[in-house]
Amino acid sequence: MELWPGVKLLEPKIFNMQNIEPYYQWRHLYTAEEDPLSPFYGRTYSEFEFSQTVYNYYIHPQWDEFGSNTLYLKILFTDYEEGYTIIEFLGEWNDAIGNDIMMLKREVIDLLIREGIRKFILITDNVLNFHTSDDSYYEEWNEDLMEDGGWVVMLNMPEHLQRELRSAGINRYVFFQEYEEWRTHQPPIVLQKVEEQILKRIG
Repeated sequence: MELWPGVKLLEPKIFNMQNIEPYYQWRHLYTAEEDPLSPFYGRTYSEFEFSQTVYNYYIHPQWDEFGSNTLYLKILFTDYEEGYTIIEFLGEWNDAIGNDIMMLKREVIDLLIREGIRKFILITDNVLNFHTSDDSYYEEWNEDLMEDGGWVVMLNMPEHLQRELRSAGINRYVFFQEYEEWRTHQPPIVLQKVEEQILKRIG
């Protein structure tokens, strides 16, 4: 069974997009809709009305849209003093048709950079497909962060999608890391463990 071209579901009985919620165990620490500096400040959510879709599949209403028809996100945590954010994604990342990276950069990332965020941890477990285009926005993102020692890390991206990004040269601007147990740690520990791996790689 194919979800869409190139994405096969081996066990469709356990796949239900409506049940994939953004990680919520840090909500006592941070909520983007209550953060005046967040791109999603003031948003309201329904727990019962499913209106957003990835193709024909409804998704949980807690996910935030930023202009893409197939990719959604949730800012799980942001620390302006330490200059980092953790963002979880769901859906298909399509730069070829939808130019998702342009919308992500302009509607979310640029706003966070203006508020001093220099370290971006992207949770990509639930990115189901990735279609690349050119790498110009990734290069721009990297250049925005370089002077301040910033970086972009994609955590737990499926291997076949990593190959797609590497084939387009995007790995020159982002790091890939495996960190399955991130949900069991608090945000400062997640940052620490991610930075440790980056330092090992560049050292």
